[in-house]
Amino acid sequence: MISLRARIVRMVSKQMFKRISGDSDVVPLRDMFEKLAARSRPAAGTHIRHATIGGVECDWIVPKTCDESRVLLFLHGGAYLMGSSKTHRTMVSHIAKAAGVRALLPNYRLAPEDPFPAGLEDCLTVYRQLLAGEVAPEKLVIAGDSAGGGMTMAMLLSLRDAGDAMPAAACLLSPWLDLAAEGESVQTRAQQDPWFRAADMPKTAAHYCLQGQLRDPLVSPLYGDMTGLPPMLIQVGDHEILLSDSTRVTEKITAAGGQVTLQVWPDMWHVFQFFIGKMPESRRAIHDIGAFLKKALDAAEPTTETSQAA
Repeated sequence: MISLRARIVRMVSKQMFKRISGDSDVVPLRDMFEKLAARSRPAAGTHIRHATIGGVECDWIVPKTCDESRVLLFLHGGAYLMGSSKTHRTMVSHIAKAAGVRALLPNYRLAPEDPFPAGLEDCLTVYRQLLAGEVAPEKLVIAGDSAGGGMTMAMLLSLRDAGDAMPAAACLLSPWLDLAAEGESVQTRAQQDPWFRAADMPKTAAHYCLQGQLRDPLVSPLYGDMTGLPPMLIQVGDHEILLSDSTRVTEKITAAGGQVTLQVWPDMWHVFQFFIGKMPESRRAIHDIGAFLKKALDAAEPTTETSQAA
């Protein structure tokens, strides 16, 4: 059963989202998101270092006790229109701490000023710069929430097709994978979703891409080929209109022979992990993410015998 704290968070956030529509001005939404996030602090024992990687402004989040050779590249959500390293510091710091890694949050370019493929190009640049530096692909994992989850999948498809080394694993939180909005949950969860309205989705997507690009796999990865992807964890709330994005991509990855774990959290909404410190469901979900990433990185590490044989 949903906790009392989660009920309160759901009620308060629902009232806030009632004032937002697909026609809302982007600039005030960005400011509101930044101010909301400023009320939370990063996890205890973590510190933040600024960096510029491949011309992209980024923030490193480094837990006091972590294996700094292991890196989580986290792509923030925000409908491709808002969000930043600042808005996601708290959630990502808890994920990094749970996984025992350092995390990198790039501030990729946002629409409508810089629509597709600008943000994707920035994320690919950062990834490739990490590999060109001191980060081995088997020590690197990628994750993202909402639009950042879609960006994560688009990155994986791009890297695979380009022949780049793939990360050890990926994690998607309430990913937005179908900007054409053809999943059944757009209708079946319309009355349960406390935040989003189906009518706003085409308007939001129009800020990011052209109508003719809606089913481009690098815009809507659900329409792509799912072969050759790394092990993946997907977490989604059962009350999301985006639920079908997660269930359908899970089916496609499984059919392609990939490894994917789907967690559908009862009574939860979009990126409920964001409320870490305010409700126990967020804490439990992030614990699961940390455990998954640790296990995936351990499995990807070459054994002593393999290293000697090489």
